[in-house]
Amino acid sequence: MKSRKEFVREYRERRKPAGVFMVKNTANGKVLHGSSLNLEGPLNSHRFMLRSGKHENEALQRDWSTFGEHSFTFEILETVPKSSDPGSCIEDELTLLEGIWLEQLRPFGERGYNKDQKIRQA
Repeated sequence: MKSRKEFVREYRERRKPAGVFMVKNTANGKVLHGSSLNLEGPLNSHRFMLRSGKHENEALQRDWSTFGEHSFTFEILETVPKSSDPGSCIEDELTLLEGIWLEQLRPFGERGYNKDQKIRQA
């Protein structure tokens, strides 16, 4: 049986999925689009900040307070596929996915909560 220390080490060493995500307000259809080299971090962070009433995006926080948590979904739209090609770069692949999803969702103004094209998060 593995020790707690071994489980923690394995968790930290595992490959974290990179990709694009969306926080969607199902009441009005507005979305916050983002991307990360570690999808789990930003999704958890957005959820935590919204629940605590401290999200930096005022419009998103206001709608969360108005419509309630049940009106929001947190979705992974696409992950960067694992590549066996030693020349492939996860960051380049992620940049390509960002562009494709930004074009498709257009999460600005009346359609979304994004303020600019920079969507990558830590």
